[in-house]
Amino acid sequence: MSITPSAQYRLTIRVKIDEQQGMLGQVTSAISEQGGMVVAVDLVEADAGHSVRDIVIDAQDREHWNRILEAIGALGGVEVIDTTDRTFLLHVGGKIEQRNKHPLKTRDDLSMAYTPGVARVCTAIKDDPDKAFQYTIKRNTVAVVSDGTAVLGLGDIGPAAAMPVMEGKACLFKEFAGVDAFPICLDTKDPDEIVSAVKLIAPAFGGINLEDISAPRCFAIEQRLKDELDIPVFHDDQHGTAVVVMAALLNAVKLTGRDLGDLKVLVIGLGAAGVAVTKILLEAGVRDIIGADSKGALSAHREDYLNGTMSDVKRWYVENTNDEGRSGSPAEVIEGMDLLVGLSGARALPVQALAKMNNDAMVFAMANPNPEVVPEEAAPYVRIMATGRSDYPNQINNVLCFPGIFRGALDVRAKAITEEMKMVAARAIADIVEEAELREDYIIPSVFNRDVAPAVAAAVAEQARASGTAVAGQQVGFAQGDTLTSMGDQRVHASG
Repeated sequence: MSITPSAQYRLTIRVKIDEQQGMLGQVTSAISEQGGMVVAVDLVEADAGHSVRDIVIDAQDREHWNRILEAIGALGGVEVIDTTDRTFLLHVGGKIEQRNKHPLKTRDDLSMAYTPGVARVCTAIKDDPDKAFQYTIKRNTVAVVSDGTAVLGLGDIGPAAAMPVMEGKACLFKEFAGVDAFPICLDTKDPDEIVSAVKLIAPAFGGINLEDISAPRCFAIEQRLKDELDIPVFHDDQHGTAVVVMAALLNAVKLTGRDLGDLKVLVIGLGAAGVAVTKILLEAGVRDIIGADSKGALSAHREDYLNGTMSDVKRWYVENTNDEGRSGSPAEVIEGMDLLVGLSGARALPVQALAKMNNDAMVFAMANPNPEVVPEEAAPYVRIMATGRSDYPNQINNVLCFPGIFRGALDVRAKAITEEMKMVAARAIADIVEEAELREDYIIPSVFNRDVAPAVAAAVAEQARASGTAVAGQQVGFAQGDTLTSMGDQRVHASG
């Protein structure tokens, strides 16, 4: 079965075409016959006998590009001049940059922004360190910290190769919540060194977003930083995924007429995200859960549990799930399940196994860039299908969570992000989709829905205040119409 072309494989093909009647149509037809999607056709230049055009296409993968180019090249009167990978082009020079908020055009500007005037502000902060939240970027800045050991579905690719993802995260923070985020990729896998490095840079930041740090190290790293810092620490691979899965599930059970407490759930992939998703499901009242890793279902009968070689996190998993002690591969234990949550890797499950699930099956296959089961192949077996990809309906994407959750935490200067804050964030996301709008291909709002981040921020800020996690006197940074306002009162009185 053919796979839907994706913008991640967007290619610009520059072709020289003989100006014969219908030649451009033959080129676009050749692309379509090979399964490519023509996005745009632009005229670059033309003369009496030829035209040069840029044809933008979406394809399935790089091999698909080759087939399309061969089909174009086989046409008489057409020459492929050049090709441009649009995804790589977008990343040239990185995706983010620093900009000044105030112009420096005169000596007076320099005297206030830098020496000598800046010394007065430094002294004010020295006398009252809390003023760093008022007079520096700390009030609106998050560090996106990774060691590059668990990047997307690519695994341990190292800190340099992880940078494009961390830059992308920074782009999303800014675009959706007005938060200034900086990518910090650390050249170490040692938990002690990671904790030490984050603590050393923490004075410059209002929050820490841990990203793509492999399990089980990520659990201990996050807990230590939460214990030792007085700013929010949030491992997005764990909690961001869990929040958005819960949001999608809250609407999916409405649509299918189920109760959370009656669900039977199989979770494939028990890294950071799989464990966090399981914890939020348990907190929400789901009781019948089986988790499977590369060795199959976790149970008290497994050899690594019995001989003591199983990790502490997975031992917790065994002791809190799979009460029936079922064992076997995911394809063997999927029978009778209502929900499959995939957080493992591409094609981790034979698609035919989905037929063993209960009627109105729900499948959240979230491995990126390629899901556990391909939606086109899964369609005959499931009622609700969700993935982590933007080119399919029901994208379960952390961008629905982390910008708003940090926006809300920063706006009230919350010292932590609590379990209650995560749950209200999930409900806020789910509530964006009104019940009258619910349908199989719309259980969760689009990542481009500008109502999401303000709603999450407001819910998180309110919960932080109610629980005493917030610093008194702060106010939410979203105004009506999704316009960012300042955090707190920026009218400055004499200081220092």
